[in-house]
Amino acid sequence: MQTKITKALMVMLSMALIFTACKKEDEVVPAPTVSAGTALSGVPGAKVTLTATISAPGGIKTVTVLKNGAAFDSKAYAGETSATYTKEYTVETLAAGTIVNFTIQVLDNSNQSSSLTTIPVTVTAVPPTPVVEVKGNLEGNVTWTADKIYKLVGFVRVGQEDVFGTITKTGVLTIEPGTRIIGDRATKGTLIVQRGSKIIANGTVEKPIVMTSERNPGEKEAGDWGGLVICGKAPNNLPDDKANRELEGGYGAFHGGSDAADNSGSLKYVRVEYAGIPINPNQEVNSFTFGSVGSGTTVDYVQASYGLDDSFEFFGGTVNCKHLIAYRGLDDDFDNDNGYSGYVQYAVGIRGTTQADQSGSNGFEVDNDANGSSNTPFTSAIWANVSIIGAKGKAETSINIQFQNGAQLRRNNKLKIYNTFITGYPNGVYIDSQRGSAKTNAEKGDIDLQNVVLAGVDGWGTNGWGQGFATNPKGFAVSDVEQNAALTPILIGTQKPSEWFVALKGNKILANTSKTGLSSTLWGTGTPTFTLTTGTAESLIGASLPATLPAFFDKTDFVGAFKDTDWTKTWAEFNPQSIQYLK
Repeated sequence: MQTKITKALMVMLSMALIFTACKKEDEVVPAPTVSAGTALSGVPGAKVTLTATISAPGGIKTVTVLKNGAAFDSKAYAGETSATYTKEYTVETLAAGTIVNFTIQVLDNSNQSSSLTTIPVTVTAVPPTPVVEVKGNLEGNVTWTADKIYKLVGFVRVGQEDVFGTITKTGVLTIEPGTRIIGDRATKGTLIVQRGSKIIANGTVEKPIVMTSERNPGEKEAGDWGGLVICGKAPNNLPDDKANRELEGGYGAFHGGSDAADNSGSLKYVRVEYAGIPINPNQEVNSFTFGSVGSGTTVDYVQASYGLDDSFEFFGGTVNCKHLIAYRGLDDDFDNDNGYSGYVQYAVGIRGTTQADQSGSNGFEVDNDANGSSNTPFTSAIWANVSIIGAKGKAETSINIQFQNGAQLRRNNKLKIYNTFITGYPNGVYIDSQRGSAKTNAEKGDIDLQNVVLAGVDGWGTNGWGQGFATNPKGFAVSDVEQNAALTPILIGTQKPSEWFVALKGNKILANTSKTGLSSTLWGTGTPTFTLTTGTAESLIGASLPATLPAFFDKTDFVGAFKDTDWTKTWAEFNPQSIQYLK
């Protein structure tokens, strides 16, 4: 009997073990679950973080994320039973109200999948940048930030001088990279940095500082606002009285002093567009006006576009500059006057076919002063590596009859120009001695041109050049006649100016630009190609600067502003008409 009971217990125990084993083998763990965070939103460019909480008793194998049904992210796990998934997403440039859906699914180690869980991201509208009106005088330390647009109403001054030209208050205006400044058209908005004050406007390649028109794309015009005026305490050659030390137009911008190293601040990666209001007839504010600005000031990577007067004008001073762009201005690209004696390297002037001033438009316009006097300091700046690209690229291109010279060196100046290319003007270089004796200065070497290359246009006028005035044809690249003087010949020493020119070191007169390595895009409406094609018969590569130049100048081996590096990329703009700045 006992044996039977024992056998029965053993059978029951075996069955229990078999049942338990089957139960464990057939047990099913719960499928993974996903709990998503809240719906997200952001403006284009904003970063949002996708977040989901995962529970997986069977261990997490993978997490897969789709963006609008397409693969976005996949991540493997090591069997964790719970985890928090995160992934950063940068909101794309899409229309406001667009929803981007991110779908998350989890697979566990038993190959069980979670339900699909969606995190929507809504693209929101970019709020308009607030516009801050600025009027009157700025004193002390003032900062303009990139999250606002600053509107100049009337003449806005950094610092203050009284009616006698005496400094009464000073200020320092600091402008953050990427900041936009607009000028009020109705009140001729203008930014003036008075003597003793400073502007610190240091943009970057990616975030230039832009000073421009307040008008919409398609409506902008030259002269929509004033421009940027900087006044310093460096020497000029004007009489030492208030009336003569005020910039033309009489708007209270006094300049001049005895401190050649005066510091008016710093401009880097700055654009000035559609500036140049007229104050009086033939007296406009320029895009960039430098009144007796000292050598302690930094000017590097700046662009003037579509200005109503000169792109850059220097009234005296000693400021040194690099990387200047004068683009499609109305009057002169680079105007030197009243004893300007600074250094400039890498500058390019490009003209449009119709934009020229009634006074006559030039690449360089240079005077010692308005009367051609011998007042000191002389206008004796040194310019190197300049490209002057006139409006005429082909003979069939029609241009404004007011275009004159690639360089008009007049009124007793003593300018030095090295490693410079000039093309597309009716005349290349004009030694103009109607007031003062520019030709005597040229004869003495006080006007010095070395490695200056002039290139004509096939089939246009005489010698590849044009006829800028019906009564005064200029067949030579360097004018051999007095402008508007009934063809009266002049000599530089015993030579015609054209003979004098080609006798100087490295100077050339070419029939056209076809073998220089220049791109035809320089005469187009799009972004120009500035770099040179090498290996051409008349290449602009292979000309060194004079060894005696000051240390400010980089040592270069090319003529013009560019060789194989385009220093205008990213920060410069050649179609500002299309840009909506008020947004």
